[in-house]
Amino acid sequence: MSDSKPRDIAVLLPAAGRGQRFGSESNKLFALLEDRPIWRLTLDRFLYRSDVARIVLAVDPIDRARFEHEIQRDQTLSQTDSSQAVLTVVEGGKERMDSVRSALAAIQGDQSITLVAIHDAARPLVTDAEIDTVFAAARRSGAAFLGCPVSGSLHRRFGSRTASIDRRELFQAATPQVFLLGVFQNAYQKHNGRPVTDDVQLVQRSGHPVEVVAGRTDNLKITFPEDLGIAQAILKNRQG
Repeated sequence: MSDSKPRDIAVLLPAAGRGQRFGSESNKLFALLEDRPIWRLTLDRFLYRSDVARIVLAVDPIDRARFEHEIQRDQTLSQTDSSQAVLTVVEGGKERMDSVRSALAAIQGDQSITLVAIHDAARPLVTDAEIDTVFAAARRSGAAFLGCPVSGSLHRRFGSRTASIDRRELFQAATPQVFLLGVFQNAYQKHNGRPVTDDVQLVQRSGHPVEVVAGRTDNLKITFPEDLGIAQAILKNRQG
């Protein structure tokens, strides 16, 4: 865990997706992994870091009462503990970008924040070392994200023909995606409504380059029910 100072990072956790591919009537983030909800495991990756001042959880309005109830009954989430980041729950939107925008609004005017990190609430397996590295890269360059190196052979189709692609220069975007607050706010202000796949693309469109930091391939985003078993195996292997 990082001992870096100052404590000036806000972590935004989009958690408003319904997770339809997970095949559950309730939000997949309430599914248990090591006897705790997925969202809670993800929260713990940032909660006690000495460089994280704020965490904003952007949730579906339907789920807000449940999230707040689980937070209130968890005595370890006491807001009187000065070693913890301040946790705020806000209502997200239909699209991921709407949730991020809502979370961003929650830290508006907080002069202590220098960096903002966006991390999928369904990625509980990110490591301290990965977080340390991508945070440091964002401080250095103003914008950075974790990317998983592509391991398989890739080919692009041109009509009836194909051409190989050099995978050494390709990464699959993961999170955290971390930006100087001003850079991130500027990107959202310049957004013209064109669809984006993630916040990296939005910042790139604003004209600011984004550095990629090679991360682990087991920084899994839990999407399907079988991912729980894979995540459990990864955690067991790390503990072993």
